[in-house]
Amino acid sequence: MNAVSTAAPNAVPTTAGIGQQARPLAPGDWPTYHKDNGRSGNATDLSPVSTLSTAWHATLDGAVYGQPLVIGTQVLAATEHDTVYSLDAATGAVKWKTNLGAPQPKSGLPCGDIDPLGITSTMAYDQATGRVFALAETNGGHHTLVGINGTTGAVEVRVAAEPPKGSPLAHQQRSALTVQAGRVYIAYGGLLGDCSNYIGSVVSTTTDGKNPLSFAIPTTREGGIWAPGGAVLGGDRLYYSVGNSAAGGGAYDGGDSVTALSTATLGRLDFFAPSQWASDNNSDLDLGSASPAMVGSFVVITGKRPTTYVLRANHLGGIGGQVKTANTCSSFGGTSVVGNTVYLACHSGSAQAVTIAADGTPTVTWTAKQAVFGSPTVGGGAVWIVSGSGVLFALDQTTGAVRSQISVGSVPHFVSPTLSGQRAYVGTMNGVVAVGGA
Repeated sequence: MNAVSTAAPNAVPTTAGIGQQARPLAPGDWPTYHKDNGRSGNATDLSPVSTLSTAWHATLDGAVYGQPLVIGTQVLAATEHDTVYSLDAATGAVKWKTNLGAPQPKSGLPCGDIDPLGITSTMAYDQATGRVFALAETNGGHHTLVGINGTTGAVEVRVAAEPPKGSPLAHQQRSALTVQAGRVYIAYGGLLGDCSNYIGSVVSTTTDGKNPLSFAIPTTREGGIWAPGGAVLGGDRLYYSVGNSAAGGGAYDGGDSVTALSTATLGRLDFFAPSQWASDNNSDLDLGSASPAMVGSFVVITGKRPTTYVLRANHLGGIGGQVKTANTCSSFGGTSVVGNTVYLACHSGSAQAVTIAADGTPTVTWTAKQAVFGSPTVGGGAVWIVSGSGVLFALDQTTGAVRSQISVGSVPHFVSPTLSGQRAYVGTMNGVVAVGGA
């Protein structure tokens, strides 16, 4: 089946399939970035790791920056050419594909490094409606939220979802989408180069494209929300990491932070910023490069500085209000959490596991002896990381030693593997690779 949407980017919402049957989640499903809205990245049902081998390679019409999703027997992936694909999980064959429009060429952007710029963030599947949601950027700098029937590929919701402040062309939507309690949440940052007039923000609509809400970082410029993992949900709060903002001194303006927003109103409920926030802003050493992690009653954040901060989830502490800190790697991407251990998305050096004690004290449990770094997921007794060189590593979960590895080809920045059943699925610069041995 080949479903193709031809609606204009700013079309009004459509709800043609609103009466469809919901599709509840099954144990092997991976419906959002790092499996759940807590972004644990923990596939508890994954088979024990063994020798890795390529099961299939699906060549698609563009690069897959977002993490593939797994729903039942299908793998869902989106490309920078604004096409959403359903692939057979067993063979990689295309079940359906839906094109959402012409992507934005890099030549029409004020800066950036993705060409063309289409769907960059990880999609989110909503079991209540059976839809998969994607945010497409199309030619002219339009940002459109699309809800697609997960069974047929038909477009059922299509609504403009522009950032509330600044120039739409200056915004890039890289953070994973979140679906929670009938709403979709979309975070915006800037393009590589931090050019032009962008302000970090979050936009939300209901899953039928109605009742829009928005929040913008209270700065005059920048403060992007771009970490690939997107929001981390804790109760009625969405925790986002925020990048460097315009202020380099004087009054604090919301950047270099962990910011908690209300799921109901998108109002800011709380925030944390390091004591040296002004220096971080001036030196591009902010917290915005990696998503937070939830560990019990704590929020854990590691950004561009090689420092891990532990915060109280119900009181982030404002400026300098952390509970504890530790010297760790710098982090870019999405973390994973198993129990009280956080597996960091180390940006250089070697992967690290950090354990959070009952009083919040963080301790580096292990550092991988081999230089393996990237955004980890966990399952089958292994920590799974795709390096920038395009090698998928399975590290021993207890020691960090390499247990197996395989080349998957050229990959985008900050790629993170999806784990389901006996396989890992990786987005590449030309499609999706399925790896057996999990």
